[in-house]
Amino acid sequence: MPLDASLVGKTYPPTEPYEVGREKVREFADAIGDPDAAYRDERVARELGHADVVAPPTFAVVVAFRALDVIVADPDLGLDYSRVLHGDQRFAYTRPVRAGDRLSATATIDTIRAAAGNDLLTVRSEIATVDGEHVCTATTTFVARPAAAEDAAEQR
Repeated sequence: MPLDASLVGKTYPPTEPYEVGREKVREFADAIGDPDAAYRDERVARELGHADVVAPPTFAVVVAFRALDVIVADPDLGLDYSRVLHGDQRFAYTRPVRAGDRLSATATIDTIRAAAGNDLLTVRSEIATVDGEHVCTATTTFVARPAAAEDAAEQR
């Protein structure tokens, strides 16, 4: 069943605030194998002009995916998450994510379109501090594959 394209433009409520912790930043940097000292050492980060350790650029996905969870769970969308592939992820920063930030994401369905028998869902998540300072725009594209029965019908 195709995704409900009438939901394009729908904006979901902001997520609960996520407090960025130094240890979470370090763990994330370790997980992606990035040795940059600004992700681990407050002194190094301050020498670079930051108030505290900064997070790797892809760290924003931690906050963005909280907003995406709400969209995935929206029964009106008709998305079977067991058939979803992560197609693309982009980040456009106003400033780096820093330890101590309290961030929330507000997600909007930007596009739903069909391509090669799949539905492509693109979601824009605006990530900001609880005080309203924009930090990052995360854009995610999911590829929703059709159910097996639909696959078989298309092949006939």
